[in-house]
Amino acid sequence: MITGALAAALTPLRDDGASLDEDAFGPYVDFLAKGGLDGVLALGTTGEGILLSVDERRRATELFVAAAAAGRLQVAAHCGAQSTADTIALVEHAAAAGVDAVAVIGPPYFRLDDEALYEHFRLAAAACVPTPFYLYEFEATSGYPIPIGVVERLREAAPNLAGLKVSDSPFEKVRPYLIEGLDVFIGAEALLAAGLDAGAAGAVSGLAAAFPREVAEVVREPTAEGAGKLGELRASIERFPRHAALKVVVGSKGVPLREDVRAPLRPLAEAELAELLTWLE
Repeated sequence: MITGALAAALTPLRDDGASLDEDAFGPYVDFLAKGGLDGVLALGTTGEGILLSVDERRRATELFVAAAAAGRLQVAAHCGAQSTADTIALVEHAAAAGVDAVAVIGPPYFRLDDEALYEHFRLAAAACVPTPFYLYEFEATSGYPIPIGVVERLREAAPNLAGLKVSDSPFEKVRPYLIEGLDVFIGAEALLAAGLDAGAAGAVSGLAAAFPREVAEVVREPTAEGAGKLGELRASIERFPRHAALKVVVGSKGVPLREDVRAPLRPLAEAELAELLTWLE
């Protein structure tokens, strides 16, 4: 079971985003661990996972697990993919690689009905038993929400269903997923205080990928003021192409992480980079 404050980790890339930057995984995970986090979610939305090939995702999972060895950080792997077959292949590999948990988002593009979505998640969860399995609820990214009825059916069918990562906002969209017996991790940093007060288990934060200490502090001592400041910090980053901006922030802190992102995501324009670096001073 994953616990506490986790970063939705960035994926180190090189060659204009065309390949994994394998040498950067270790230093990047060191940076996150020193920032006081409890773990990472690899290859999620912040990690560009859906843009990488199955083989790249397998290798990146292995690199995150190796870098987080000796119990320094928990590692959850996001294994959601467009097809059920690719999702199962990634889930099976992640469990065999030794991750602490697996997360899967509903496949994007097609708006699946309840039965198709239930079967997709059921097969994915079965592929990693007994590794804890988490649903990844993010309507803005998948294109549709996971119906509560599907979650309830999966509780009966998947003994390793441990909880959900819920990245929706506002909080009214999060509240229905706070189901007794399932651990919920909040994705929207501005909602951390409200979510934790309502019974959420922790956070899986994209902002923590570059600002680990700031997020960890709010998870450990949640206040409305602290969550509000994280919301403001998120808004400042969202002025720029987010993935590249977060990588620039990490690089500015002495971590050998390149700005490179996988197309169609784009790097910062020269003026954007200058503005971001000025803001960081």
